[in-house]
Amino acid sequence: MMSTGPAVPARTIAFDAAAIRQDFPLLRQRVRSKPLVYLDNAATTQKPQTVIDRVVRYYAEENANVHRGVHWLSERATEAYENARATVGRFLNARDSREIVFVRGTTEAINLVASTYGRAHVSRGDEVVLSAMEHHSNIVPWQLLCEQQGARLRVIPVSDAGELDLEAYATLLNDRTRIVSVVHVSNALGTINPVEQIVRLAHRRGIPVVVDGAQAAAHMRIDVQAFGCDFYALSGHKVFGPTGIGVLYGTSSLLETMPPYQGGGDMISSVSFERTRYKPPPHRFEAGTPHIAGDVGLAAAIEYLTGMTLSTTDDTGDTGAKPVLLEDLSLLSSVSTVVARFRR
Repeated sequence: MMSTGPAVPARTIAFDAAAIRQDFPLLRQRVRSKPLVYLDNAATTQKPQTVIDRVVRYYAEENANVHRGVHWLSERATEAYENARATVGRFLNARDSREIVFVRGTTEAINLVASTYGRAHVSRGDEVVLSAMEHHSNIVPWQLLCEQQGARLRVIPVSDAGELDLEAYATLLNDRTRIVSVVHVSNALGTINPVEQIVRLAHRRGIPVVVDGAQAAAHMRIDVQAFGCDFYALSGHKVFGPTGIGVLYGTSSLLETMPPYQGGGDMISSVSFERTRYKPPPHRFEAGTPHIAGDVGLAAAIEYLTGMTLSTTDDTGDTGAKPVLLEDLSLLSSVSTVVARFRR
């Protein structure tokens, strides 16, 4: 059993954790006669009642297909769906909501970029640059691409302090580099990577940058224009939203050049056996009936998250809880804290 360590004096944290817990019905239950404590938010977050209510309201009052009906329910569902896209666009500070593509999650977003932009621009002998701290979802799609195209993966090393070696990164970039894809916040270490600097170095050579924002979006303000990245991916279930819904942000200039990821209904302007014409982005990449309830649930989650973080965090997303946590953990002889000293 883990030692509790000596008592420590109370300190001020910028949010009321007890009040926030009451927003999450799942956290009210007891496990083995004790209140449920959930510490696995890096894997998936629990859902506040506002998100649950919004999904239920969609199915109870608005359920219909989008973009393809002229009846009242279809128009209402389409409006809710596109309003959700606009909400996500504001959350990421995209220039236009048409830069927001709905997908199943970060994994599909990265696969979409690898399968469309990647196949069109990566050839035999080319290189794709990743970092050593990537999640499998930002490794395997690029491995598959490199195997198919005869290209090579290059990996940015990580220092003993858990930070990317940016000098090594700069030397990896060359005339054969076609894509850089890096994680914003490491799921294993909590490292916050300097996205703007990573993008700036790549853009000097005309190399586009994909950012895996799955672990970042719930904890800090995301500004894709300030970052300058070409693509940014996130998952709804990690920002208090439903499972099975996610987002790919892409600059209009790149999305417009990319072929469809999948074929089917709703991504076409016209179809014949001789020729199919595709819709412009983002609908070009949203074949078939989308996860409409997930989209509106994600919008509700973003509204909840935005309201909470604006009142409880600074511009970096810091609530004041991290120093308290790190200090208390340092008092436990059975716990070793990794990379506690670097930027968080």
